Amino acid sequence: MNRKIRVFLCWVTLMLLTVGTVYAGHLEDIAARGTIRIGTTGDYIPMSYLNPRTGAYEGIDAELSQMIADSLGVKIEYVPTSWPTLTADTLAGKFDIALCGISRNYARAKTMAMSDAYGEGAFGKTILCRKSDAKKYQSLANIDKPEVRVMINPGGTNEKFAHANLKQAKLIVHQENADIPRQVAEGNADIMITETVEAARYIELNDKLAAPLMNAPFTRHSCGILMQKGDQEFLNYINFVLAELKMDGTLAKLEKKYLYR
Repeated sequence: MNRKIRVFLCWVTLMLLTVGTVYAGHLEDIAARGTIRIGTTGDYIPMSYLNPRTGAYEGIDAELSQMIADSLGVKIEYVPTSWPTLTADTLAGKFDIALCGISRNYARAKTMAMSDAYGEGAFGKTILCRKSDAKKYQSLANIDKPEVRVMINPGGTNEKFAHANLKQAKLIVHQENADIPRQVAEGNADIMITETVEAARYIELNDKLAAPLMNAPFTRHSCGILMQKGDQEFLNYINFVLAELKMDGTLAKLEKKYLYR
């Protein structure tokens, strides 16, 4: 056999074997396992929040996760992840899909697969501050000053937004996203960069906090379900579930319950 042909056949065989290994979320694998592995940070109210009192996940993504699992006839196996490790964990196949208020953006779409959007119009970057300081912070210019302490969680789009838009403010990285509102309320930071839906929930929970720019966010985006590239069949299925939930009104009810309060 010609050497070039042998090399080509070896290459084709290797590619076929490689393709077989990236189907971490393949529908048949999930059915055989009896569980769907859901990656989630559990630190993002009202998307996916691990309630320390009950030990249960709450939020719109928790309900969507259950609906996806029910449609497949399997149980959920939650796999904890974090914003700094979300991309690496997805690429490594540690879970089948990830749901935790994940912004759809070009950077993620280049290396991973993202579902169709949900929550359109509900998400945008904004700030959380103490209610007594609300009148001080009416623009990015008011925030981007050396004396202003801005607390951010690492690894996500909040950190990226802060580094891209705040050149003079003091940026403080705090590992626990769900703890940052308390840090602001208690005076350990002045500003939290967050999403409109998260800010709305925290001002309900803590009367010391305010979100003065919530109705005029700095950005607009939507969320999506994240997974590895390479399994179009599975991506099609996830998009089909979302389409069905939109069509029968279930998704609109969930969005009204959690996002448009």
